[in-house]
Amino acid sequence: MNRRILIATLIAGALFLIGRTVFAADSLPTPDAIMNRYIEVTGGKKVYDARKSEIAHGRLEYTAIGIKGTITRYAAVPDFYYASLDIEGLGKVEMGVNKGIAWENSAVLGPRVKTGEERGEAIREAVLDSTVGWRRLYPKAETVGTETIDGEECYKVVMTPPEGQPLNRFFQKKSGLEVKTTTIGVTQMGEIPIELMVSDYKNLGGILTPARVTQKAGGQEFTIIMESIEANPPIPVSRFDLPAEVQALVAKGAAAAK
Repeated sequence: MNRRILIATLIAGALFLIGRTVFAADSLPTPDAIMNRYIEVTGGKKVYDARKSEIAHGRLEYTAIGIKGTITRYAAVPDFYYASLDIEGLGKVEMGVNKGIAWENSAVLGPRVKTGEERGEAIREAVLDSTVGWRRLYPKAETVGTETIDGEECYKVVMTPPEGQPLNRFFQKKSGLEVKTTTIGVTQMGEIPIELMVSDYKNLGGILTPARVTQKAGGQEFTIIMESIEANPPIPVSRFDLPAEVQALVAKGAAAAK
């Protein structure tokens, strides 16, 4: 080989390798790397794996119209879930998941059983180990870029479930903490863009948890403030039983399907 050609080839190869090194240094981390870091900075996989049940207490503030409420949430592995929201002057709203049945019951709208994408979304939210087991729920995930939120550069990760709308989750480069989630919520009134801003991380039951969640949806904004989380309390299985009104709807649906 001509020496000049050889030198040119070597230089080209070196530049290619340098280019690959620079690209690798500037490339985005994988969703798995971002989630592993999030798990580590918020408590570690062992702490998450040890969580088999929890009872959480908090409050809701809807300052624009002066509404306040109290929230109680029960959860247990694998996917048992019950939550109640007592709103001053409006009554109680209950929701839950039990053996694949996702339901809601309110003093204003009455009982209903969730179906389709709304059911899938509720079931994913009910999974207690959804942080460490996120890949089961969102088999498709991609780090698509960065975005600056409140002065901090964040990675944007798009997580897509087998059925339903993807989640766009934003994690700070510096801290590894999640600060924002956006998605399209499926409700009785159709699809609604939802934005969740999470902040004020506190150690609640051994896991660093956002104690303040501000949600914007359908032109409305309210804040949920988590006050306490009890880790691994005994919870009677009956706590997750469907209310009688919901049981009646399930039985009616089963009879109609025959």
